[in-house]
Amino acid sequence: MNLSKPLRAASLFLHSLALRCRVYLPRRQCLAFVPPANPQQTGISQIYVINLDRQPNRWADVLRELACIVDSSGVPLTHRSNRFPATDAQSTQRNLTDIAEIDPFYSLGDQLYVEPQPHAFPDDFDLVRPIRMSEAEIAIAHSHIGVWKAIAQSSAPYALVLEDDVWFARDFSSVLDQAWREMKDADGGAPIFDVLYVSYAEARHGAPKELLSKNVFRPERGLWFLSGYVLSRKGAQSLLRLLPCRGPIDLWINHKFHALDVRALRRPVVNQRADLLSTNSYSILPALSTLGVLDYSTTALFHQRPSHYPVFAFGPPGSGLSSLAMALSMLGYRCCSDLDRIPECEFKRLMTGASHCTFDAYVNVGSLNAHVRTLMLRYPHAKFIVTEDEEPAGDDLVKMLAGADLVRLKHNETNTWRTLCEHLRLPPPAAPYPLVQDIGQREVRAPVPGTSMSRSTKRLRYDRSPWIAEPHADWEGINARFLEEPAQFGSVVKFEDDLVDIQSARWTLRNDTFPGNLGLFRPMNVSARSGGGLALGVHQEPLGVRNYSAAAISSRDSFLYGRFEATLQATNVSGLVTGFFLYRASPRQEIDIEITGNRPTRLLVNLFYNPGSEGAKFDYGYRGTPVAIPLGFDASKAPHRFAIEWDPCEIRWFVDGELVHRRAIWNPTPVPNLPMKLHVNTWPTRSRDLAGRLSVNALPATAIVHNIAVDSFKADA
Repeated sequence: MNLSKPLRAASLFLHSLALRCRVYLPRRQCLAFVPPANPQQTGISQIYVINLDRQPNRWADVLRELACIVDSSGVPLTHRSNRFPATDAQSTQRNLTDIAEIDPFYSLGDQLYVEPQPHAFPDDFDLVRPIRMSEAEIAIAHSHIGVWKAIAQSSAPYALVLEDDVWFARDFSSVLDQAWREMKDADGGAPIFDVLYVSYAEARHGAPKELLSKNVFRPERGLWFLSGYVLSRKGAQSLLRLLPCRGPIDLWINHKFHALDVRALRRPVVNQRADLLSTNSYSILPALSTLGVLDYSTTALFHQRPSHYPVFAFGPPGSGLSSLAMALSMLGYRCCSDLDRIPECEFKRLMTGASHCTFDAYVNVGSLNAHVRTLMLRYPHAKFIVTEDEEPAGDDLVKMLAGADLVRLKHNETNTWRTLCEHLRLPPPAAPYPLVQDIGQREVRAPVPGTSMSRSTKRLRYDRSPWIAEPHADWEGINARFLEEPAQFGSVVKFEDDLVDIQSARWTLRNDTFPGNLGLFRPMNVSARSGGGLALGVHQEPLGVRNYSAAAISSRDSFLYGRFEATLQATNVSGLVTGFFLYRASPRQEIDIEITGNRPTRLLVNLFYNPGSEGAKFDYGYRGTPVAIPLGFDASKAPHRFAIEWDPCEIRWFVDGELVHRRAIWNPTPVPNLPMKLHVNTWPTRSRDLAGRLSVNALPATAIVHNIAVDSFKADA
């Protein structure tokens, strides 16, 4: 039994309980806070708490904290606290892409200025490559800028700015009072500063600083977070003159320390609560992962699960049914959609009112149209949705659903997330509502076996996510025929490359890494062979953030569906992986062929699926849905042909022309539906479960790629 989760849950509960009980302790007086109407005292007279409209509990929690402290006149700080409505990244009321005060693009170089990574050596191109702020980061920056405007226009000389997930250390008052006295001039006049950090986290290797007194220092850079700070009116005016904000707000302000008078307490006395989940998404993480700075071995799993199900959705063609199906998936529903019928085993479960079906949402399933009244009877608490195009839905359908828990969703309306999520009682994800072309109802055909008859397969441990169907005896996925014309996928691209010369217009040599990789990919580890093809090498060498170098090539183009084949000879060194695969990020989707050095007689095929349109930051799961297939030969002894065939309704894997595995829709995941790049690599894995313990003494090691053939659709830019 894993005790870490129960222990952590208990710890968080005790933390929350301790905060609530502090109201029974004696109040502490902080002389740095003064009444607003007292001209004889110069101190902090206003408090602004940045709080989302949909988080009233957090506002109440901060007020509880402030009630434990009184000002110089004995009045609780709650009396001077102002709630500042935060900009909500999940709201469609405001266009966050067009805010004059914010430049949403920054670079890895900007990040490394604030938190240097002495063991990382990014290329110059990586340092200046634009990184776009997440919607949450833009919303947070806009909220702080709004507070600065309020302070700049107020009569208060100083104001405390707080985010709504903070709590105060018990010595907050004494530390701040002592620092306030130390910052006063020789005549006892008001402290002169622009920003005073009372809450922060220093960069990993420390923030360069100048000690000004026992309790106060002046930072040069290297302070993260803006959870709590005192801002003077002059400082607010200076910050507004320095706009636009380029990058996340706490990153950007570090770059402006030289133009501001910034101070910080000797240690933070306002802390972020451990029992509240952050809804922020950090745009810098992928860049740090490719540098090898982040070494986590697992990716966070998707924890949101719908509490109201099943969901049934109907509507006319072209009314946004496919977009709705994707939106439900993004909300955590296991959604079956766009089919003329569902498999008989699933249909029977639905008609009998079974509580545990394969899916918890059904969108645009033709065979359910004639059974709406039965579904209402079998599932009295079900949620029904009717999509509408320009014209309202037919009266017959709406009348049939009379008495059901129904919402009518108009295609392309501006508040689609809000309408849908209020109906389902779920918070919307931090991503735009998906707008995809309607698929229509695909024809469902008789199921096909998951593998060819000549090979046995072994299912390895899967991730657990809403986008993986739970296996059971009579489930073989959904074998369907796609309706769309291939021309919609992009321009046809077809080539066979013997790799005698690496064509720079076609391939790129990787110079990055990822968290599960013990090595850094290095272009010099890819070398041409005299007889044709490429050698991909793995070496032991100190590279700062990694102690090994590895090799990878990737296509410059992205492909959508088609056939991808490589003739390769894998390495047989334990701990190494030879891979041939398709991959994309945001959202992450992947189709794998892997051969591990500890078992080169076995083929691993794998698939990762995450929902969303282009740019949606879904990247959940680190195991995928792997299956092991015996090859009947040692793939490290001679070259063999490995191929992936990918179409909108099925994926097939081949070895030397023989079909060895196939997956239909929802067997066990949806079929990836977004463009991906093609990759070949050899690398040392952190996971001993995957490829065994790394045999360092056997290095250097080499895998050989003889040729690559592609017959696909090039995803148009």
